[in-house]
Amino acid sequence: MKINYVTTNRGKVQSLQGHLAVYGIEVEQRPIDLPEPRSSDVNFIAQQKAIAAYQILNEPLVVLDAGFYISSLNGFPRAFANFVLETIGLEGILKLVEGKERTCEFKECLAYMDEKSAEPVCFLSHIEGSLAKEPKGSMQKHLWSTLALIFIPKHSSLTLGELSPEEYASFWRDYPRESSCNKKFSEWYSTKFLNHNL
Repeated sequence: MKINYVTTNRGKVQSLQGHLAVYGIEVEQRPIDLPEPRSSDVNFIAQQKAIAAYQILNEPLVVLDAGFYISSLNGFPRAFANFVLETIGLEGILKLVEGKERTCEFKECLAYMDEKSAEPVCFLSHIEGSLAKEPKGSMQKHLWSTLALIFIPKHSSLTLGELSPEEYASFWRDYPRESSCNKKFSEWYSTKFLNHNL
């Protein structure tokens, strides 16, 4: 059994595959560029992208949208993290928080759509943490944003980029279910379509 993941980002696919592999479900990447709605609401963006993707593929699929929120900058850059990374980069973000409080969080929405869906089914998550003083670690194939090099998850002293693939997988296995959209979706999908009792 497989599900389509509409994204050009291989790291997102590998992250979800890590959760679904235990159920024998394969994730197939469909690298389709989708229109990006102008909104700071990741839930709305993911829903609209799922609808647009389904009109193209007409097959069961998921899409994900994420935002990065820095408390001392009133939530900036929100859902516009990619644009900010392309313009001022990691160094620019770190410059903006010099001398300020460094708590931040990722917010994600994974949206599922199939032929029976009147509208996308959404799974939300948030990952709390803080900003490192400088980029640390390296971009690995399971990471989907360079923000991983400056994001230190709560209860950790290392950025996501400093974690080995095994440590990264262990981090997500131990992460609270309510804070992981991949984990929530995987449980829902396996129960709904494979009749697992979780």
